[in-house]
Amino acid sequence: MASHEKDFPAIRACIFDMDGLLINSEDIITLSTNRVLEKHGRPAFTQSIRAQLMGVPDSTNGDVFHNWAKLPPLSGAEKMLFNLSRARSASSGERIQLALASSTKTDTYKLKTYRPETKRLLDNFQADRRILGDDPRVRQGRGKPAPDIYLLALESINSVACSGQRPIQPNECLVFEDSVAGVEAGSRTGMRVVWVPHQDVAAEYEAREKDVLAARSGMFGLGDDGQLGETDDGWAESMSSLEHFDYKKYGINMPS
Repeated sequence: MASHEKDFPAIRACIFDMDGLLINSEDIITLSTNRVLEKHGRPAFTQSIRAQLMGVPDSTNGDVFHNWAKLPPLSGAEKMLFNLSRARSASSGERIQLALASSTKTDTYKLKTYRPETKRLLDNFQADRRILGDDPRVRQGRGKPAPDIYLLALESINSVACSGQRPIQPNECLVFEDSVAGVEAGSRTGMRVVWVPHQDVAAEYEAREKDVLAARSGMFGLGDDGQLGETDDGWAESMSSLEHFDYKKYGINMPS
């Protein structure tokens, strides 16, 4: 993170993770995994292991997870994307730009979006603004918590900006994430972050929430700590549901 400013500019773009944030894949993943583990006489997923795996590339791409044809949108997701699709930035008056940055690979994405309402939800993101985990521009080993996928998402927005339009800067972007790895990825870009953890993840990190929000959980050891935040620096916040999001706080104007 380049600086620790408190006087933030109004948001001009919002970039979303998908699994566990917009669609209810994480609970179904855990249920499917535990059924297979039980079949083979292995212990079930613990809350701690689940929290560590969420958001990490390739942790949920095996065949055991391919029974995903009916993943429902999560609470607040549809309304929020509808609102943002009509909203404008308080600084520029331009429409808020949207992008998706998910560790999910293309084939798995298609399975997860089979359900009509889920497909309709994700159609809020233009096809060229859906950056997935197997995008060839994301180098091997540079998935979340590395910042690359979020930087690509911003690049996808700026590459089609209208002539004369000022490029959107990282600190004018707001990342929405449910995983600890994703929070760190967003923070390393110099973007602001809203963390919406699953209740199990929130419980696991309750005593270290401030470390997570500063991208200093210590889980990943990616290096380049200058990209990380500081405790209570204002770059990230946590909330239990997208339904609690305060548009005005981020300089996002809703139509009257």
